[in-house]
Amino acid sequence: MSTNPSESKVPAAIPPAPGSRSNVGRDYDFFKVVQDYLDRAAKAVNIEPFVRTILSQPKNELIINFPVKMDNGEVRLFKGYRVQHNNLLGPFKGGMRYHPSVTLDDVKALAAMMTWKSALMRIPFGGGKGGIKFDPHGVSKAELQRVTRRFTHALGDNIGPEYDIPAPDVGTNAQTMAWMMDTYSNMVGASSKQSVKGVVTGKPVASGGTLGRAKATGQGMVFCVVEWAREKNFDLEGSTMTVQGFGNVGSHLAVILSRLGVSTIAVGDHTGYLVNPEGFNAHKLQDHVEKHGSIAGYPGGKAITREEFFATKADIFAPCALENQIGETEANLLNVKLIVEGANGPTNPAGEKILLDRGVDILPDVLANSGGVTVSYYEWVQNKRSESWTEEEVDEKLERAMKRAYKEVSDLGRLKKIDLRVAAYALALSRIEAVYKEREIFP
Repeated sequence: MSTNPSESKVPAAIPPAPGSRSNVGRDYDFFKVVQDYLDRAAKAVNIEPFVRTILSQPKNELIINFPVKMDNGEVRLFKGYRVQHNNLLGPFKGGMRYHPSVTLDDVKALAAMMTWKSALMRIPFGGGKGGIKFDPHGVSKAELQRVTRRFTHALGDNIGPEYDIPAPDVGTNAQTMAWMMDTYSNMVGASSKQSVKGVVTGKPVASGGTLGRAKATGQGMVFCVVEWAREKNFDLEGSTMTVQGFGNVGSHLAVILSRLGVSTIAVGDHTGYLVNPEGFNAHKLQDHVEKHGSIAGYPGGKAITREEFFATKADIFAPCALENQIGETEANLLNVKLIVEGANGPTNPAGEKILLDRGVDILPDVLANSGGVTVSYYEWVQNKRSESWTEEEVDEKLERAMKRAYKEVSDLGRLKKIDLRVAAYALALSRIEAVYKEREIFP
């Protein structure tokens, strides 16, 4: 199975992605955007006001400042976050992000989105998210390990296989999860060491991870694209795609879709943008990124500007970088039939309105990229049962889950005459509301 640098070694350089908040505008309030979608969805399906009130803020917000001794002997203070949004349906679940732009409000927004994804996918998990505000590329591998282990130790029993389960995110990978799991297992006592492998997911396969996890988010997106194509009677064979962000998600999406006849003709990451009207060899580009950490220097494409990238005509656009990439300017430049969101929150509301008014279909993040958390659940189950599933088993289960979720979201969208993002939120909210109504509020 092909991999990406994010699965095999120290994360590649992770400055702000092209067009991230540093370029598009730093006043973007991601948490407010998520709350606004929550309000729209709540109105669409008449959610009880008390449920909306409970879900408007996370249950817990942890901020931890912790010291780490660097290679040169200097002691540096790091700021880490863990936001636990909701655990009504199961343990808090969500990634750990290492990035210079990590903020509490962004982590809150991402934690809330994990609650909706788990509920939408019928997974017995809640929502959480965490991170450390620093550039992982600016430290050595030994320093990165010490930062990870020190943060895990500082979190203590705020995480656990039955309470809060981290996973990889931007700037973290399977190696990061192995360090976290090992640190946690050394905190619980000798008799419990083997029973806590499920404290994190996205681990290396040899350390208790699952086959199919590395490609899971991209694979889930593919299942959604295939369902969209079937619904729209669109032939994927011979179609074209542009991809922003060619890390774990974007590269696996391009590789898997290439087998279905979809040609990736433009790509971009934090180093710039490339175009090849004849189509990139997705496998070779993925190998290049694995070796060099970015698309920079890849000989098979011509350098273009960010504006030229967004204006490149294609059938599908996959934003797989950071949030807030598609604003009004980008929405007006895009010339595509479908946007499938690999990143969380890549389309801001102003850009989304323009695209929907123009008749561009959007497969929203809360649906399209939920293959990651779904296969994380499969990994957790295997850890609990001391089982090891084949990649075919994992893919079959994921395909059934993604197709079911796509149909439910699509059907509700048509029924209520609402867009797919609001429909996905509404389905998730309805499931959470049902449980709150049954269990009621503890006095």
